[in-house]
Amino acid sequence: MLASQCLCTNLRRAARGVSRHYDGALDGFGINVAQYSLLCNLQRLDQPSISSLADAMGLDRSTLGRNLRVLEGEGLVRLVEGDDLRNRLVLLTEAGAERLAAALPAWEAAQQKLIDRLGAEKRETLLALLDELA
Repeated sequence: MLASQCLCTNLRRAARGVSRHYDGALDGFGINVAQYSLLCNLQRLDQPSISSLADAMGLDRSTLGRNLRVLEGEGLVRLVEGDDLRNRLVLLTEAGAERLAAALPAWEAAQQKLIDRLGAEKRETLLALLDELA
C-alpha cells in the first residue's frame, strides 16, 4: 500500500480498522459497532427524538432511520409518537438494554486493547485531535 499524506484517506482507513476491531469484539452479540453506538446513545439520552439522536451521533436522519429500522425489527428499540405528530421518540427496549449489557464486557476489552496499544498519552492526544476535527 502506498503511503498517503491525505488526512481524509488516513482517517478513513484508521476508522475502518478500528471499526473492524470493535466489530470483531461484538461477534456473537448480533450487533455491529454502529448499532452498539446507537444503543449506547439511546441509553445515555433516555428517549430522545430522532432529530436529537441524529445530532448527538453526528448522523443525518435518513442514515439513522435505516439503522433504527434494523434495531426495531430485532426488538431492540421502539419508535413512539412524541408530543406532536412530527416528533417521534426512540426508546431502548428491555431486550435492547439486555443486549447492550451483555456486549459491554466485550466492548470494554476491545477498548482496553486499543488503549494498551496506544498508551495513555497517545490516547489523550488522539481524543483531543479527533474532538478538534469533529
